Parts: sequence; structure tokens; C-alpha cells
Amino acid sequence: MAKRIVECVPNFSEGRDKRVIGEITAAIESVEGVKLLDVDPGEATHRTVVTFVGEPEAVVEAAFRGVKRAAELIDMRRHHGAHPRMGATDVLPLIPVSGITLEECADLARTLARRIADELAVPTYCYEAAAFTPERRNLAVCRQGEYEALPEKLAHAASAPDFGTRPYDEGVARTGATAVGARDFLVAVNFNLNTTSTRRANAIAFDVREKGRPVREGNPITGKIVKDADGNPVMRPGTLPGTKAIGWYIEEYGIAQVSMNITDIARTPLHVAFDEVCRKADERGVRVTGTEIVGLVPKRALVEAGRYFLHKQRRSTGISEEEIVRMAVKSMGLDDLKPFVAEEKVIEYLLEAEDKKKRLVDMTCKAFAEETASESPAPGGGSISAYMGALGAALGAMVANLSSHKAGWDDRWREFSDRAEQGQRLMAELLHLVDEDTEAFNRIMNVFAMPKSTDEERAARSAALERATLYATEVPLRTMKAALGVFDLVRAMAAEGNPNSVSDAGVGALAARSAVLGARLNVRINAAGLKDRARAEALAAEADAVAAEAERLEREVLAIVEQKIG
Repeated sequence: MAKRIVECVPNFSEGRDKRVIGEITAAIESVEGVKLLDVDPGEATHRTVVTFVGEPEAVVEAAFRGVKRAAELIDMRRHHGAHPRMGATDVLPLIPVSGITLEECADLARTLARRIADELAVPTYCYEAAAFTPERRNLAVCRQGEYEALPEKLAHAASAPDFGTRPYDEGVARTGATAVGARDFLVAVNFNLNTTSTRRANAIAFDVREKGRPVREGNPITGKIVKDADGNPVMRPGTLPGTKAIGWYIEEYGIAQVSMNITDIARTPLHVAFDEVCRKADERGVRVTGTEIVGLVPKRALVEAGRYFLHKQRRSTGISEEEIVRMAVKSMGLDDLKPFVAEEKVIEYLLEAEDKKKRLVDMTCKAFAEETASESPAPGGGSISAYMGALGAALGAMVANLSSHKAGWDDRWREFSDRAEQGQRLMAELLHLVDEDTEAFNRIMNVFAMPKSTDEERAARSAALERATLYATEVPLRTMKAALGVFDLVRAMAAEGNPNSVSDAGVGALAARSAVLGARLNVRINAAGLKDRARAEALAAEADAVAAEAERLEREVLAIVEQKIG
């Protein structure tokens, strides 16, 4: 399961005083688990755009603290700038990056808006996906009249905020109002062209952007623009929904580009935009030579692209995420103008780099073995069991990938690609459990460090020990269940996969059985420490059933392997 990550991009009505900006961003960074990605102040706009990411709960708390500090430091009665605004924190969108939906972000935004109104007495509007009415999806409707219109807007129910409605007073005069919303991630991307013609780049941009181009009478270039009954130009929509685009010339590179904002990557994924710009460019005798991503991109955009281009080649997508991303980079020419460093451009990778905690699965095989052999009690049998299961899944994925490339089996590539993906999922889950098993042991050790002087402390310690022991019992049971899933894969590969690799499928089955039986020992020894005996017995019985099934499945797989080996 993907880690839940949300991006937040609040706009604060201060772009000149570095001290104020610094105190607001310090409040945001005071929340553990939040990473500040960018601070972009503008003197003319008198506005600072801040970008930070993290897990949903941390991001919401950091956003609240930022709004609180801005309300304390910014006096809207003295604010003037070139950008529309209505509050110290003008707008605050929550944006799903991974593991969370736009609808979930909208719920978080509404809860945050209510909290801002209740605890900070700042009137709040909900916009875009968080809006309560269709009209207020449009930020311009919420901000109509800007700060100066607030006395009038607060006095009427139709224009009053969604939360924090009250008479205009000195407090509102100081803080103004805030719009809290949820929107999809915006991908800013430029497509490099083998031309210096801005006109041709613009023509391609108008072909694809959602807005399209004006309809003209007669000549499509010089003809008179057709207008509707209200005098507005009649537009012919472009081919890519959820996109905005324009053509320009970049002197630094000596080329023209189609510059695009993809505002809805669900409707128009990055790779779809790339292919369509290539198609429209080709119609005009122009080639796309590469792609430039501006700012950051969610991992899923590159993974989806890599999988798409692999499928076009009828190749297996059951390979490592690193290889899939590399396929996306090469297919779209993301390194055309300069090296594309995924660790610096992909949001999830930036967050992973921030996590300084050393994981067992990041060690070399030699270092992992040496760490296991040391006098430390962890990693122990639970982590080793999970790792054996991961190796079994890896062997199944290997046989599937080899089968997808076997000469004469080209028409079966998708069958084996799906199996290889199954192996990758199982391997990822079991690798995660390698470290989680050690975490379970550490939780128990942490309990023994708790104070136990008073009856209250002893009761708290006892309850904490029961929770930690239950967790330490459930983790190896999860390992057992995940490893049990390996048998379906290796059995299929033994029966239907590349016959030259049938022994590898057999070794995968042996590794999976060892993982299941090894993890069972951990379930039983940890369940013995539970005070809730009924629960302990149920967990042990479940583990016994999984173990028996693993032994049965192992015999089936090995029988196929032995028969094929002869």
C-alpha cells in the first residue's frame, strides 16, 4: 500500500518581510513529519507561496499552525499588493500525492476550515473539491470583492463564509478571511521541439489544450473570429482535457517549447499528454525531442508512464520501480536538456531521503547477515522469515519475466507480466515486514523502559506490554499470510513458465514454506505472552492452519517441478 502523502500550498499575504515569512514557515516546520519543499515570496504581489508535504494528519496540523502564525503577524488593514487577496492566509489547498483520494483531501479541508474558524475566529470559505456548493468550487467566487468586500459579504447569508460567520469587527479586519480547498496535483511540463518557431509551438499548444482555439470564418488562421450571441469567441476545444498550454521560445536552449500545466492528471496523465503533443507536432512537421518537468512530480505519474511505454513494447511491467521510472525518463526524453535526477524531482523520493532511519532492507546481503549474526537480538527469526518469503516471491517474478521474453511466447507477454507484477507486490510486502518485525521487537523493549513506581504507572505499563505483544504476534502472522501467497505464483510458473527455470520456481516454493513455518514459531512464542488467552489461542490456531496449507502447497509445487525435471 502506498504511503499516504498530501501536499499543501498555502498563499500568505506577506511577500516583503523576511522575518514574518520565516516565523510562519518555522511554525509549519515545527510539526514532525512535514517537509518544507519551497518558499516563494513575491514583492510586487506582496504574497508568499509555501509548499510542504507529509502524511495527512501532519500536513493538516502544520497548515493550521501556519494559518495561526499568519493571523498573529499579518495585519490586512495595511496590506496592498498586485495579487487578489482576502486574508492573511489567502488560500490553502490540500493536494493528494499518493495513497489518498481527492475526496479524502476534501474532507480534511472542510475539517481544517472549521477548526480555523472555531479556534482562530477566522472566517473560512471552502473551494474547489471541498466546496459545499457548485458555485464555490471557483476560487474567484469565494474571493469576489477581495478583502475590501468582507464587511458586505459577512452581512448577507448568500455570501457569508462556510464557517465562522460573524459581524465584521476588528478581529476580522486584521485577519481577513481564508479559503481552504482541495484540488488535484498540477504537473508543469514543457515539451521540447526541434524548431525555433513560436508560432508553430503555439499552434500545437492550441491543438491540444482543453480551451482549444477560436473558431474562424474561412481561413483558420486569418479568418474573422466567430462569436456567440453574447459576443464571446466560439472556441473549438483541444484534445487534452484538464490542460492549459502555450507555445514559447527559450533562448537558453535555443528551441521552442509547448509549455503545459496538467491540472487533472487523472483525466490526462503525463504520458498521454506526451503522446498527443508528439502526434500533433508530427502533423505540423515538427518533432518532440524531449520533455522538461518544472518543479516536482508525484511518483505515480512516472510509474504510470513507464508501465504505459513498456506495454507498448509488449514487455513485462513486473520489474523494479526504479527500472519502470527509468523507462519513463528515456521514453519521454526527460533527460533531453539536462540530467533528470528522480531523487530530486519525485515527491515521494524526496521524503524517503529525509528519513534518516537505516532500514535492514537497505543493507547489503553481507551486512544484513553480519547484523543478524551479531550479539543484538534483532533482527532475528521473524525478519529472516520475511526475507526468505521475499526471496521466494522474487524467484517467482524472475521466472515470469524470463517467460515473457521467451522466443515464441510473444503472445503470452501480458500473462507473464501480470504474474511478475504479482511477485513484485508480494516481494514489496514481505520486504516491508522484514523491518516491521524488528520494530515489533523494539516496541516490547520500549515498554520495559516505562516507569513502574505507582499503581497507575504499573497499570499503564501492563496495558502497553499487552498491546506491544499483540502487535509482535500479528506481524509474523502477516508474514505467514503474505508468504502463503507466493505459492500461487510459483505453482503457476512451475506449471506454465519457462521450462528452463522450473527449478527456480521450486526453490521459490521451498523459501516460501520456510518463511511460513519460521514466522509461525514467532506467532506462537509471542502469543504465549498475551494475557488475553482466548485471543492468543485464536491467533495460534490461525497460524497452524496457514502452516498446514503451506506444507500442502509446497508438496504440489515440488511434484510439478520433479515431474518436469524428470
